[in-house]
Amino acid sequence: MTETLVTYELKNDVAIIGLDRPTKRNALSDPLIRQLNAAVTQAHQEAKAGVIHSTSDHFCAGLDLAQLAEKMKRGERRKRGSWHPTFEMIARSEVPFVAALNGACIGGGLELASAAQIRVADKTTFFALPEATRGIFVGGGGAVRTQRLMGYARMADMMLTGRVLNADEGERANLCQYVVEEGESLSKAVELAERIAKNAGLVNWAICAGLPRVNDVSHEDGLFIESLIGASIAVNEDKSRVIDFVEKKVDRVKPKEN
Repeated sequence: MTETLVTYELKNDVAIIGLDRPTKRNALSDPLIRQLNAAVTQAHQEAKAGVIHSTSDHFCAGLDLAQLAEKMKRGERRKRGSWHPTFEMIARSEVPFVAALNGACIGGGLELASAAQIRVADKTTFFALPEATRGIFVGGGGAVRTQRLMGYARMADMMLTGRVLNADEGERANLCQYVVEEGESLSKAVELAERIAKNAGLVNWAICAGLPRVNDVSHEDGLFIESLIGASIAVNEDKSRVIDFVEKKVDRVKPKEN
């Protein structure tokens, strides 16, 4: 019987995906990645937004080094890039994902969190990239996604020195957009995902899959892609949202209350 390492629940239009390997602080093993891939694939089929969280005290402590050591003893080489397809489905698809962080968000765990569009950290969260001390390099897209979030200088500092950031420092470094009290990251992430699920689906897809690609190209090409996306949405998206706003059937944007 296959051990369940990833849980899945559909709540209205939100897929709630739980990392469920508490004895290993949700270390990323091959079976866990396969189950995560299956859960994300299912979310694409039936949800409009998703949440990735931990069912226990730590979001994810990164690569399962025990599994890696066993492979090394058998003379097997680590397959580089094996996480990329799963993380890319999270990062650039029509289903936006919110990561609810707590406890350890280390190495590959931070790479997984970086694939989500939004990250909510509770006060217990701490971030680290200890790969250099383990004699390995990031392998889940962190060289691209995490570096773009925090910049080269901060990422190099964490990787070279082993520096650990707490939740507030992580927010200042752009590793998370929200910091909440202990135990509240999941409820906040679900709240955000439910709000996201109400958006126009085509626009959510453009934000997740289009904006990162615009960031990859020249200024002029970026403007061209923006025009193409805007034109496609104008033709294919439901016009009722604009009409409802003009006819004052929905609330206008208001200042944030203190």
